[in-house]
Amino acid sequence: MTAIPRYQDLTAAASRPDFYRFHNGEKAPLQFAEAEYAARVAGLREIMAAQGVDAAVFSSMHNVSYYSGFTYCAFGRPYALVVTQTACVTISAGIDAGQPWRRCYGDNITYTDWQRDNYWRAIESVSGSGRVIGYESDHLSLMQKAKLDAFLNPSKSVDLYEATMRQRMHKSAAEIEMIRAGAAVADVGGYAIRDAIKEGVREIDVAMAGRDAMELEIAKRFPDAEYRDTWVWFQSGINTDGAHNPVTGRVLQRGDILSLNTFPMISGYYTALERTLFVGEVDDASLRYWEANVGAHELGISLLKPGASCAEITHQINDFFAERDMLQHRTFGYGHSFGVLSHYYGREAGLELREDIDTVLEPGMVISMEPMLTIADGQPGAGGYREHDILVITEDSNENITGYPYGPAFNVVG
Repeated sequence: MTAIPRYQDLTAAASRPDFYRFHNGEKAPLQFAEAEYAARVAGLREIMAAQGVDAAVFSSMHNVSYYSGFTYCAFGRPYALVVTQTACVTISAGIDAGQPWRRCYGDNITYTDWQRDNYWRAIESVSGSGRVIGYESDHLSLMQKAKLDAFLNPSKSVDLYEATMRQRMHKSAAEIEMIRAGAAVADVGGYAIRDAIKEGVREIDVAMAGRDAMELEIAKRFPDAEYRDTWVWFQSGINTDGAHNPVTGRVLQRGDILSLNTFPMISGYYTALERTLFVGEVDDASLRYWEANVGAHELGISLLKPGASCAEITHQINDFFAERDMLQHRTFGYGHSFGVLSHYYGREAGLELREDIDTVLEPGMVISMEPMLTIADGQPGAGGYREHDILVITEDSNENITGYPYGPAFNVVG
């Protein structure tokens, strides 16, 4: 690895390096102990050794965050983590100064924008040239893959997307505690939203109440963390038809179907609470769909056990809806993995409750149960019905770490 000083004086006009170390200040407390990151990197090095990889070059937010603790803000710039059998180095843009160094496990190199592709020159200083390079096919663009080939001149390229995904799917005890805390924060947001619901208020006003409550709770639980990205999707009426529909200024009316969605983000870790509610009253047609979706939710939770495959679970919930002539209203799979995840990065696609996923559940996995039915506008019971809990797979069953109640008994409000 090229020797670079810990701090380089950039004030001289002639000093315009391609990259340098700017280790400004002292290391900040990370979301996990150093031993946690050391274990993750050791697991990665075992994967690399088994596949003959000399250097892993990760560019995705989820893998950079998982192995180093640094969750970058790209803003159009590339970032990376380079891991060899002896080095673990984040590669960050000069605009971030010393923050990536303070907030990462291992070393950090800053690249400058004084010459195009200094990013790749910084990576090459760690990975070396002409070696076996691991990369992520699910994230690396065609343009950046071409630059990897040009600057690193790999003797061979190995796709580490699936192997790293499967490592992330199995949560450590520390990760499960982080996810458990996130689920508790999501509940806080849910109760704040419930309290804010009434006729005449806007979706955005209710959403802000939930978001503010969660951010305050995160700051209380994690005083040394960085705070960003926590959000709420709160939808009403026709806006409930999609799970990811944005918040609007629509005003709540009596009898409206509502969709409560709270999403705390804690140091790159995403959790969620999602519930169906109604304003003031619920009509018979809506109640029929709602109760059916709650039934599917409870069935699904009962099926989440070690040894069950994602596809098998999916087919059983499909049968439940088909018996009620409602399967045609299902809009997506019934659940997904949790951990280093967000609405704009990360996805452990090998642990989703869909017909085409054969992954078998194992203790230490964390997965949601979230059935959803959407009834088109103009039909009786129109709207989107969704419940969402987070389950930790245990040795013989599961632990539901979501506490906010679901169903009509608690969620006809305002």
